[in-house]
Amino acid sequence: MNAATPRFRSHARFSGFLWALFLICLTSCERCQEPGCVGADCNPEATPYVLEIPPFFPPMDIPADNPLTVEGVHLGRMLFWEKSLSDDGSMSCGSCHLPEHGFSDPNAYSTGITGAQGIRNAMAIINIGWATHYFWDGRASTLEEQILEPVSHPDEMALPWSEAVARLQAAEAPNYTQLFLESFGTSTITAELTSKAIAQFLRTMISADSKFDQWRRGETSLSDEEFAGYEIFLREGGDPETTPGGQFGGDCFHCHGEAGLQFSDYLFRNNGLDGSFEADAGRAGVTGMPLDSGRFKTPTLRNITLTAPYMHDGRFNTLEEVLDHYNSGGVPSATIDPFMKYTTGGLALNPAQKTQLLAFLETLTDTSFIAASQFQDPH
Repeated sequence: MNAATPRFRSHARFSGFLWALFLICLTSCERCQEPGCVGADCNPEATPYVLEIPPFFPPMDIPADNPLTVEGVHLGRMLFWEKSLSDDGSMSCGSCHLPEHGFSDPNAYSTGITGAQGIRNAMAIINIGWATHYFWDGRASTLEEQILEPVSHPDEMALPWSEAVARLQAAEAPNYTQLFLESFGTSTITAELTSKAIAQFLRTMISADSKFDQWRRGETSLSDEEFAGYEIFLREGGDPETTPGGQFGGDCFHCHGEAGLQFSDYLFRNNGLDGSFEADAGRAGVTGMPLDSGRFKTPTLRNITLTAPYMHDGRFNTLEEVLDHYNSGGVPSATIDPFMKYTTGGLALNPAQKTQLLAFLETLTDTSFIAASQFQDPH
């Protein structure tokens, strides 16, 4: 409704009421978090998918040109698990994002169909609809853009998109032309529509029923050990007698804060893994900026007990090793993050504190998410 149109110029009060009503809907109605049908890739007859945003979560920023629909999400699930999208028909997206491992890869590096290995660990698919950049180095700015890469990458699924589209177009079971018609209003399959469908599916993969979530909703209690770990998680590191502002904490909350219950700020940080970056420049490989050397995207801590190994190169096999790294203070370098401020002396957490912190991290495990039937292989 546009209050400036001639029809309503003489009805300012009525127009103001309509605008107020619209704004209330925009901020409070769950359906208003989902853009309407926009653009040529949209089927106005498709059924809107009502995405339930969990308590304490922010709204999800869904692209206006790829609204969620029931048909699109179903198609995306089929495609996510579709092995014919790899050159030899042996690998799907789900091959490197296994449910039992929090939709991540238990290997440090994923192995493609040719036997070639990547150079980074496959990031877990958890609440990915709230992320802002994709891949460890953030080279994809949208989820749709990210999805396009693995299929044609020679070290992953190694199938040119032209061939992938042709296979989908020719398939009889499932009849993908019909599924695309129902989802997007066209039976002509393209790489872009394929990525849009998979993106719709991935945005529904919401994890929000860990013990911590249940505690935040008032449905359960944390044990003394878990709550002590939570307090360590939220406290500044350092001895207050020698470090201004020190609180004998784990210093975790700066990068993995619970704001929006995402346990990641989705920013790019150098967390003190290395002193030089010849092997992997990280974000600098995308931006070309030396200050981005050694910076990688902050992963979420949700389901962290399921998603080993850890770091961009999978160098740590256990959470104990991860805590030991941070407790040591990390390796100094020119681009180390300002929050890694204990490279001399370390955090000095004692064994009991580390055990408590691990107990808290365990509360972020959501077994209902990894077992949810709507995310499993439908083929």
